[in-house]
Amino acid sequence: MSASGGTKAIVAALGANLAIAAAKFVAFAFSGSSSMLAEGVHSLADSGNQGLLLLGGKKAQRAATAEHPFGYGRERYIYGFLVSIVLFTIGGVFALYEGYEKIHAPHPLEDWYWPIGVLVFAVIAEGFSFRTAIKESNELRGKQTWTQFVRRAKAPELPVVLLEDFGALVGLVLALGGVGLTIATGDGIWDGIGTMCIGALLVLIALVLAAETKSLLLGEAAGPEQVAKIREAVVDGDVVTGVIHMRTLHLGPEELLVAAKIAVRHDDTATQVARAIDAAEARIRAAVPIARVIYLEPDIYNEATAAAGTDPSKTPGGN
Repeated sequence: MSASGGTKAIVAALGANLAIAAAKFVAFAFSGSSSMLAEGVHSLADSGNQGLLLLGGKKAQRAATAEHPFGYGRERYIYGFLVSIVLFTIGGVFALYEGYEKIHAPHPLEDWYWPIGVLVFAVIAEGFSFRTAIKESNELRGKQTWTQFVRRAKAPELPVVLLEDFGALVGLVLALGGVGLTIATGDGIWDGIGTMCIGALLVLIALVLAAETKSLLLGEAAGPEQVAKIREAVVDGDVVTGVIHMRTLHLGPEELLVAAKIAVRHDDTATQVARAIDAAEARIRAAVPIARVIYLEPDIYNEATAAAGTDPSKTPGGN
């Protein structure tokens, strides 16, 4: 996995979640807090999610084969989607069920200092993981807002870790609130309400992740800035006079397919056109290094061809 895949952030989150999960289960064993059980399962699910992201990154590095000529870059999208399913089922749905059971059969906490101590420790550990994810993301985010970054990022790992860590921190606050109110009132129903809130939060985050990774799985084009750079790089003003139409597609987070029909002069020789295409490909790769697969088709410019190329519903390349 490349640096932009956020490996450091994933490893930091994995280490923090494993330690936190163990501490939460110990606290549940001593206190009987449903919030602690839900949070323990949440941290365990997050640990599994980080393992899935690392596995996806490893599998995506496999070389292209005859059966998969464009490689395995989309493995990272598949494993990112699996993370959203795990977070929804194991994290969110389990917490909702546990909270429902606790509300209908509440009981006071035993040894309340265990969950309080563990939650404080978890906030510190999750804060460290979240800080690492933010630092890694800032290197790629540029001037985008956080919402734009999560929605537009082509590498799924950092948005996943960011949302997981953010959800974990908010969940810890909810758990602290539920445990604190249970201690203050002696009514265990507050622990169940806190658990239900944690479950609802995890389900919401899982749905957001599922929507974003589904879009990546379906195939997203390059960003507007990259498209503009590619268009500028294609035209040399001599042989290649313009771009009739162009399609881009992410084969993976760091691999872009570019297919374009380019306008050439009617009296250019085949040798001139071939050399111009080679030069255009070199310029594209220099301008957008992730443009690994490039197909340029020369054509004589005409209005009908240009009109067909602007409509994605029509066959790309059709005259």
